Amino acid sequence: MNSDQVKGSVKDAAGKVRRKAGEAVGSRRQQAKGAAQQVEGKAQKAAGDLREGLERDERDR
Repeated sequence: MNSDQVKGSVKDAAGKVRRKAGEAVGSRRQQAKGAAQQVEGKAQKAAGDLREGLERDERDR
């Protein structure tokens, strides 16, 4: 697991917490910020997954 995968997972989880907190208090702004943070985290994790796959392919050659 590389740093992008870890950081992406953390951002995704933090965004989920923020979005749920926004729902709990009725703040659409916090819900939107949380959702955006989740998207950012998922994208970063996907980039890390891709990088790890490429590195794995290089090692297997």
